[in-house]
Amino acid sequence: MKSSVIVFPGSNCDRDIAVALEKQQFNNSMVWHKETELPKSDLIVVPGGFSYGDVLGAGRGWANSILMNNELRDDFENFFNRSDTFSLGVCNGCQVLSELKEIIPGAEEWPSLKKNLSNQFEARLVQLKVNDSRSIFFQNMKDSQLIVPVAHGEGRMEFSDPSNLRKLISNNQIPLQYVDSEGEIATNYPSNPNGTTDGISSVCSNDGRVTILMPHPERAFLNKQLSWTNNEDSGFSPWFEMFLNARQFIN
Repeated sequence: MKSSVIVFPGSNCDRDIAVALEKQQFNNSMVWHKETELPKSDLIVVPGGFSYGDVLGAGRGWANSILMNNELRDDFENFFNRSDTFSLGVCNGCQVLSELKEIIPGAEEWPSLKKNLSNQFEARLVQLKVNDSRSIFFQNMKDSQLIVPVAHGEGRMEFSDPSNLRKLISNNQIPLQYVDSEGEIATNYPSNPNGTTDGISSVCSNDGRVTILMPHPERAFLNKQLSWTNNEDSGFSPWFEMFLNARQFIN
């Protein structure tokens, strides 16, 4: 099982994801963003951070460096088109992949990521509900209500056409939504940290092989990374299940 975590100028969560993957026996490589090793991987992960300082908008600078470089564009497009590969974009990686949707099959209705309605960087714990979705990362996690860190300034998912959102919902392409302490969909701040419609915090491609999300489960795959835990477990939090799902998908 071969995975690649893409490292770029400004990435800061690459090691968190690498460790979680290695705990699931992935043979992981840290791949510099201009290298062309993607065909050798089963899984690529684009982690969080501030690619190119977000000078052109969150994730846009790096996405354009791929789209405007024929060799890199072909490498990524060929990878996304292989039926035996899958991908994950977290936070800044979510923003990057959303800007690459034109070369990702089944991502035509994906949103763009815009500035939080709070007009500030949100870095804290929030609660999420896991939906029944096509994403391979969240199989067997339906109806879980979990706490998770967020750390973003541009995490509001904006859909160019309301029909795109309706299609994603009807097609089970919404893996995660922000919820309040009662488990109700969070439409208001602070339970909804960025103002996204219906508390949406993740979308996936129509075959479930590509998933993007704004929260940081890789920062919370150990119970001791969360604000509360019990003593009757192996030390892993429920978020570790998504990395197990990644391994099972390859198997």
